[in-house]
Amino acid sequence: MVSTRKLSSDEVNALIEGLNDGADTVLDQATSPDVKPFIFGSDELSLLGDYYALRLINERFARQARAIYLPMLRILPRISPFPPEVKTFDEYTANMDNFMSLTISRIEELRGSVLLVLDPSFISILTNAYYGGNIESQHKARTEFTATEERVVEIVSDGLNKTLAHAWKDLLPINLNLQNREVNPQFASFVDGADLVIVCSFVLQLPGLDAANFDIVYPLQTLKPIATQLRSRMQPDESDNNVNWRESLENAVLDIPLQITAHLGQPVVPLSMLMRLKAGDVLPIQLNDAVEVMMDHKPFFEGELGEIGGQSAINLTKRLS
Repeated sequence: MVSTRKLSSDEVNALIEGLNDGADTVLDQATSPDVKPFIFGSDELSLLGDYYALRLINERFARQARAIYLPMLRILPRISPFPPEVKTFDEYTANMDNFMSLTISRIEELRGSVLLVLDPSFISILTNAYYGGNIESQHKARTEFTATEERVVEIVSDGLNKTLAHAWKDLLPINLNLQNREVNPQFASFVDGADLVIVCSFVLQLPGLDAANFDIVYPLQTLKPIATQLRSRMQPDESDNNVNWRESLENAVLDIPLQITAHLGQPVVPLSMLMRLKAGDVLPIQLNDAVEVMMDHKPFFEGELGEIGGQSAINLTKRLS
């Protein structure tokens, strides 16, 4: 039940005094040198909303990236994406070892870069499995890759870059061009340490081993031009409209049966004659010079009446517009 009690005069005065005090406080803050004006939405890229479109890209990338590891591991691994995180580049590299596989590529359309980070132990597992060995951990502390491992890094990073570009194409067609590879995060000329980056982590599960992780890192400023699209929840999924589906649809359309009618002639008889017709009577017909071939009661071709193999046939001579 809604109360209908009116405020007393003392309560009204108290409210008015409180409003006046609040106004004075706001004025004091506005004139304070520590208070700076802020326009809502001017720093909207600091969090980029809930990264909904980027989540879709990562999920699509995780599904398609399994094919990159299949020839090496001889099994189809399970790859799962983690939600994107925003942190400074120093925060991201703080817990990172000094020896990692770092591949820096440039996104020409966004005029920025992207960083692919692979763990050295995971590279050792891939190399050992790729050349016929078992899928097992390699417990070795190293400071550099062998020539064979560098070749595996090249194959994996090139494959993942192509897969990443394919995962992005529904939102924005991009091209990834390799810039350089590093093994020490301190020497990776990616962004300044205080710059914000978006970290997209993926976990790859292997039988009998601990899960392996790899990361894709975007500078926040690289994704700034498409911030609105990244926050949008309406994203097409053209990758699901694959060629097989279109071919199946085309074949289904081409298999639709159509009835063809050959129009040989159109006799005209009086009604009195038509009423006297009975079985056994002969109805004279004047054949046209050209036989009309009709589909859905519409003429499509002209032809000549003939015979092939003891069966009546029509030789098409002209296509009607």
